Amino acid sequence: MVLEVSNLHKSYPSGFLGRKAEVLRGVNFQVREGAVVGFIGANGAGKSTTIKSILGLVKPDSGGIRYFGDKKITPNLFKEIGFLPERPNFYKFLSGKEFLTYYARLSNKLSGVRLKEQVDLTLKKVHLFEDKDKLIKSYSKGMIQRIGIAQALIHDPKLIILDEPLSGLDPDGRYQLSQIIKGAATEGKTIFFSSHLLDDTERLCDDIVIIKGGVITFQGALNDVLSKTTSSFTITYIENGKSVNMVVNDERELNKEISQLVNKQLVITNVSRKNKSLEEAYVSMVSDQNV
Repeated sequence: MVLEVSNLHKSYPSGFLGRKAEVLRGVNFQVREGAVVGFIGANGAGKSTTIKSILGLVKPDSGGIRYFGDKKITPNLFKEIGFLPERPNFYKFLSGKEFLTYYARLSNKLSGVRLKEQVDLTLKKVHLFEDKDKLIKSYSKGMIQRIGIAQALIHDPKLIILDEPLSGLDPDGRYQLSQIIKGAATEGKTIFFSSHLLDDTERLCDDIVIIKGGVITFQGALNDVLSKTTSSFTITYIENGKSVNMVVNDERELNKEISQLVNKQLVITNVSRKNKSLEEAYVSMVSDQNV
């Protein structure tokens, strides 16, 4: 496993009298090598706190975090991890190329000609090569996210962690960033990202981790999530010379209606199945959980 989180707990002070609000209440999940994993949950569910704990930006009260088998977080380990925070605040008076060169040097993995080549290559990957000499303060929201992805990719990490990378982008921006994430996945990177945009998450992910109230309520393949909700079926048949559509909600009802249509000697022209979306499946699962 690339990442293993075990029984993670984290509380923050809340109000007076030394009271604490428990944000993470025993978080457990794993991220397998080469997977694109979506980390989803409502606002306040604990997504950002989990990510900050994983990266050592906050210290959990208890629990364990292991990388790449059995490694603890160390400064040297960050050579293999790329990260984009939810609200990046980059150096606005650097150009895109200067900014990326700076982060490439910080990694201590690149220098000289190789560093320059990697900067140019990464700028092309995120479609910013033509804008490399513009100051970051002139970049749009979508360009900021793309240069942010670039700094997470520049040192060729094994694991890329993104906190709400698609948030606040227009459809074009979300599409461009999704394509960049897909491109990194095809290169064998492991990608773990949080999001509340479930349509985009469904298109990108192999696996899903769902958090509710500081507890993981599901982890596994995306297809397993979708299979937990009932699909609908549409039967198309001809009656009185007209095409008619009938929608049924389960296979038992489907078989019953088909039998009745056959008995009436009506011609069935098509039977199609519509799978539930991730958003529908998520809402259904979370509403059934008493966490």
